[in-house]
Amino acid sequence: MDWPHDPDGEQGSEGRRQYGHAVIAKKVDEDDDFPLERAAFVEEYGDDPIRIDHETVVPLREIFDHVDQSSFETIVDMHQAVGTAMRDNDLWFYEGADAFSRTR
Repeated sequence: MDWPHDPDGEQGSEGRRQYGHAVIAKKVDEDDDFPLERAAFVEEYGDDPIRIDHETVVPLREIFDHVDQSSFETIVDMHQAVGTAMRDNDLWFYEGADAFSRTR
């Protein structure tokens, strides 16, 4: 895929130093962006690369395709929904992440 910027550059995962949630979190301002509409966020950042692990990069929209909520009142709401979507859809590289998944 042709990324709008380097997945490992300063706009991406900072030379592979940051992954998944950390890269997504840098795209929002906790004080100014909430409540946040999922559709508008994906429209703006959907093609941005999100490094999942040392080998895998996916567009942000691929992660948000699995997020059920249409809006988030707070950054915590967003993190919980994104984390659940990533864990439930094999987009989370952290070993032992299943221990943090919610029972449905």
